[in-house]
Order: sequence, then C-alpha cells, then structure tokens
Amino acid sequence: MSLLVLGTVALDDIQTSNGVKQDLLGGSASHFAMSASLFSEVHLVGVVGKDFPKRHFKLFDLKRINVESVQIKEGKTFHWVGQYDARDWNRAVTLETQLGVLDGYEPCITEEQARMKYVFLANDDPEVQMTLLKKMKKPRFVGMDSMNLWIELKKDALLRLIKCVDLFVANDSEAKMLTGELNLIKAARELRKLGPRFVVIKKGEHGVIFFCDRFLFSFPAYPIDRVIDPTGAGDTFAGGLMGYLARTGTLTCDNFKRACLYGTTCSSFNVEGYGVSKTAPLTLADVHARLRKLDKFIKPV
Repeated sequence: MSLLVLGTVALDDIQTSNGVKQDLLGGSASHFAMSASLFSEVHLVGVVGKDFPKRHFKLFDLKRINVESVQIKEGKTFHWVGQYDARDWNRAVTLETQLGVLDGYEPCITEEQARMKYVFLANDDPEVQMTLLKKMKKPRFVGMDSMNLWIELKKDALLRLIKCVDLFVANDSEAKMLTGELNLIKAARELRKLGPRFVVIKKGEHGVIFFCDRFLFSFPAYPIDRVIDPTGAGDTFAGGLMGYLARTGTLTCDNFKRACLYGTTCSSFNVEGYGVSKTAPLTLADVHARLRKLDKFIKPV
C-alpha cells in the first residue's frame, strides 16, 4: 500500500557534546520517509532549493522514496541549526532558522497521489498541511504531527486541521501545551475531544502512550546507552507507525500496538547517529532483530 507524506525537507547543522555536523539531510518528511519506506511505498511531498545536494536525492532514490512531488525552486533549502545538551536530550535549542523556499510554498501532487488512502502530515505549517489535505480524494486514514511553534503562532489553524484527521501524534510537552493538562492521560483524552479518533503521545526516552475510545496502552522506549543525535526521532517513530499501518491496512488494537512497537524500534536507531546516518542503511531485518529484544523487555516474566 502506498503512503503519502507532506513535510519539510531540510539541511541541518547539529551541535551536541559528540561534535558538530553540517548540511545533514533533515526535515520532518525526510526522517519520516526513512523508516516508513521499510514497510510501504512512500511518496514524499515537499520543496527544496537549488542548493539541495544531489547526494540526498540519490539517497531518496536508493530508498525507493518517490520524490516527483518534491519541488525544486530558486533559492535556499530550509536550513535549521540546532544544539542539544546531553543533560536533556528531549530539548533542542534552535540557534538559527532559515525558511528559504518554504516561504510561500504550496504543495502540488499528481492525480495518482491524490487518490492514495494513507496520508501523513508531518510537522509543517498547519495551513500548508490543510492545503495538501484538501487535495486528497477520500483518504482512508490521515495522521498528523505538529510542534510547539505552530501551537503558539497558528493555534486556530492547527485546531481546524486536527478535526479533520484520524491520528494526532504529539510529544508530551506539546500535548500539555495544547490541552493545558499536566497529566498525560487527561491530555490524551482532551486531544481526542478535538477530533482525532486516535492519539499518540511520545515521551522520548520514556516511551509512548496510545489512546482512543476503545483502548489505551503504553510502551517503554528501547533502552539506548549512548545518544548521538535525537533530531528526527519523533518523525522516525511516526514513519514506522504509519508505514506499518499502511502495509497491513488493519486498524485494530493489536495492530496499533504492533505499529507503535515498530515506530519505537525505528526511532531507537535514529538517535544512535547524526541525521539519517543510522536509519538510511536500516533494513527490516535489523528492525525485527531489535524488535524481538524489545518484546522480551515488555513481556511479563
């Protein structure tokens, strides 16, 4: 089953206690596609500038990620410069943001893509996300992600969009910020009231909560003893989750559990290297091997 993802395709400069890396392939859609492509055919929708390195396009091609709806415009690719403190890997400090060709961008897709049944709106301006959603023709399942910036700057547009999707994915701070609830179970319940049938709250190294009217479950994260760069871990999680759902086409409790476990496993690889250095070469066999270990961690004695 094909899966359409809209989001940012970026060049990242990352500073951590492990060192500095520049011009890394980044962006919400890029990280999402790396893991989702392990399970499903992924069509990526986004925009880059003329400065976007050819090696990154070659990587998309190697991963069989369809980029026919990635626009190449005059100007600079969206560029993010971020820094992490090893004392709190969950918090990124933005040092610089250059919107470049993102400014004024409107997504365009083919007729074939407009008929795709599984859609994910990765972190992006909610007005851009809505523009893409309106181009879709009766998708079966739509998921979305966002961030604190859009909660602060475009909350009304974000709330209108949330009403239109099936799955809303947020990290713990975003869930609290959007609902005003400090308890994450209460926050998940309030997010459900906003419209989406299914809610996932990511808790970083502490795992994930899944909530809907029929069931609730929670899983720990896969234990990692050395984090290198957490950028894109949440997008990688969403890619694994959505990729698995699109592949199986089943929206049951057991399948959502498995999808969350796949997402958790994929994201554990992401944090072990800069950018997509660990997820780009990842195989489904690698994921299954680590997933078996995670299964052993969570099964009762």
